[in-house]
Amino acid sequence: MTHVSEPVEQYLKPHPEVAAAWYPALARAAGAMLSAPSLNRVLPLAHRVHAVAQPAGWTAVVSQPRTSVVPRRHGFTVLSANVWHDWPRQRRWPERLEAVARLAEAEDVDLLLLQEVARTSTLTADAWLSERLGMALAYARANGDANAIGFEEGPAILSRHPLLEIHLTQLSRGHNPLARRVALGADVQTPHGTILVVSAHLGLLRRPNARQIRALRAWVARVSGGRAAVVGGDFNATENRAEIAETQRAWTDTFRAAHPHADAATHTRTTPWGRWRPLRRLDYIFVQQPSLTRWQVSEARHVDAPGGPHSDHRAVLTRLLPG
Repeated sequence: MTHVSEPVEQYLKPHPEVAAAWYPALARAAGAMLSAPSLNRVLPLAHRVHAVAQPAGWTAVVSQPRTSVVPRRHGFTVLSANVWHDWPRQRRWPERLEAVARLAEAEDVDLLLLQEVARTSTLTADAWLSERLGMALAYARANGDANAIGFEEGPAILSRHPLLEIHLTQLSRGHNPLARRVALGADVQTPHGTILVVSAHLGLLRRPNARQIRALRAWVARVSGGRAAVVGGDFNATENRAEIAETQRAWTDTFRAAHPHADAATHTRTTPWGRWRPLRRLDYIFVQQPSLTRWQVSEARHVDAPGGPHSDHRAVLTRLLPG
């Protein structure tokens, strides 16, 4: 597997929707350290702390896919996956990324909605996947800083179709610079019209998670302006939660549209004897349906990459047909 340090075609910038967010006290303290001549010995550490403590919002974009696409006459396929950066161990990280790419190829995926996409000193995962699959790319830094500490991660969107406007919002309210939760959106120019697609990764704690789910729905409604929207991600919330039930009433839960009563676990754990056992459903693909047309779910599955698990989460696959 070839390692790529930076995308071939990209720009990095603070996204305007979150760039104005105030820095936590940790960043202010680091800034003071940087300006104090008597603290030269701690300047390298202060630089790292200051970089990591900056709010989420730096985005990388490759707006055009690198391969020509024959327009599909019948809908498109979406795959949402938490690719599990597993930092700092990052076990089998290059091999697992290759497995994700093979899964996208095997399923002939049009849109990839990814979470926990890592950038390290040796591998920029979003750029590598974009090159490997020839897809357009949007990536946003949520946590860490690759230049300062050799690691960062965030959501990514890869597309067989051109990306237009990019959207980003920070859903979490906390100041922990390694536990921010964001949603990344992109207007995708498909043969069926421009569609908003969103990759989201929500928090672990129940009460903040509930706020984030509701904030996500409100943000998608505002950004989409009533257009169709496809929202995938790791919601870190099970189906028995009231917030998920509210979301299922507001949006189409694509897996449940195809399988009303099937087992739906996506989060897995390794047993002592080395097998992966599904535990609970945390991962979803929802569709916000426009008022005039309805998207139909022709297929929905929870899948693993060929050759074995690519993550501690199963991926969610959905095939949609225009109504």
